[in-house]
Amino acid sequence: MGMKDKFQDQSEQWQEQAKQKAQQAREQGQQRGQQRGKQGERMRDEETERLQREEQDRFDQDYDV
Repeated sequence: MGMKDKFQDQSEQWQEQAKQKAQQAREQGQQRGQQRGKQGERMRDEETERLQREEQDRFDQDYDV
């Protein structure tokens, strides 16, 4: 095996490793996005519940008089 072949093989290995790392990074980014989406939904649900309770409290106060 000549020097040219050796460097070409090494180059191909590095390219394959770079592709694998890029794929892993994409997958991790997607997972983080999904987790953030779930967290955002949970925060919106809590905010909605809080606003509904406040509105119900104001309604109750109006009719308690």
